[in-house]
Order: sequence, then structure tokens, then C-alpha cells
Amino acid sequence: MTSTSRREITDRQWADTTLLWDYQQMGHDLQPCDVAIGLGSHDLGVAAETAGLYLRGLVKRIVFTGGPNPSRPEAFPRGEAVHFAEHAVALGVPESAILREPNARNTGQNIEFSRAVLAEAGGTVASVLLVSMPYMERRAYATCRKVWPEVEVVCASAPMNLNDYVKTIGDDGLVIDSLVGDLQRVIEYPGLGFAVAQDVPGSVHDAYQRLIADGFTSRLLT
Repeated sequence: MTSTSRREITDRQWADTTLLWDYQQMGHDLQPCDVAIGLGSHDLGVAAETAGLYLRGLVKRIVFTGGPNPSRPEAFPRGEAVHFAEHAVALGVPESAILREPNARNTGQNIEFSRAVLAEAGGTVASVLLVSMPYMERRAYATCRKVWPEVEVVCASAPMNLNDYVKTIGDDGLVIDSLVGDLQRVIEYPGLGFAVAQDVPGSVHDAYQRLIADGFTSRLLT
């Protein structure tokens, strides 16, 4: 299933989706960090949230990371990092505060390549504000702890609930597919060496299995 309209989603499916959504939120308290890393994605909200964190004084530098988006290449034809940086500048972030990493194709590369860009730019990085889509916080955290274990990681995303996020995307089924796919990665990636292991409560795992059985599978790894 690649798309499901809201009227076709049952109350139980929506309750299961909410369990996944709540689990993926790390619930970190925002605090000043040495740098913000805006992870490339199909969602310009990541760029806007990263810009907002800078304008609030929580960081003095930003790295936007990502090449062409694999699922929506037409949205960011010059790559995620380039378009995200332009959006942040339009929101008031000075060009001098932004570094671009235009080559990453996955979250591990987002972190690894951003680390290299920061090392080349100079300065000590002991803490990172890691900005992602709301449903991706936990996977981003687990990936960063694996790839860059020396830094303190604070996860951030646009503060919104599941219903509000669905409204911004405009496709309920796609959001559910994405949540299911991200949880699969949280579960499977540690065994592949891509991330640290995260405890998945039984209720969340059961909800995940039910949604897979219901056909919300377009974002699953094969």
C-alpha cells in the first residue's frame, strides 16, 4: 500500500499509529549545543525548525546535510542541503552560520559526512542538536550514537502532534507507512551495525506488527 486516505483508516489503526509516533519522540529538553545538524528529508519543516533553533540562540552554527531526495527528487533538484540552507537564509539565518554537506544519501552518511565538514571548518564539537522529522527522532539518535559516540546528542523536531503532522503532509497513509518503516529501521539497524540498540516496548512492537499486517508497508526494507 502506498497511500491510504484518512476515511479508510480505522480507529484501531490510528491508535496503533499514535503509539509508534509517541515512541519515536525522544522527549529531550532543548539546550544550547555547539552545532545543529539539519538532516535532509522530504520535509522543509526540518530546515525551518533548525533555523528557529539558531534564531533562538541555541546554536551558533548549522550543518545542513543531504543530496537529492530519493523519494521526491523533483522537490529538491539541487539537493536537500542546498534547498534547506536557502530556506534557512530566507528565514533570517546568516549565510556565514551555515555549512552545507551535499553528498549524504542516508542517515549514517548525514552524521559521518557532517562530522567531516565540521572538522574541516575547525572548532570543537562536544554537543549536537540533531534536527529531524518528528517521527525520525529515535532513529536519528540511535544512528548518531553509533557513528559519533563522542558527542552529546539532543534531538529536536518541529513541535507538533500526529494529527497536525498529517495535515502538513496531506497523506495519512504515507505518514503511517513512514512510521512503520522508521520503526523497522530502529529494530533492524543495530544488527546491521548502523545504529545502537533501542528498547522497543511490547505494546509498540505489537502495534507495528498489526500495521504491517494491514498493508502499511511501502517504506519497509526488503
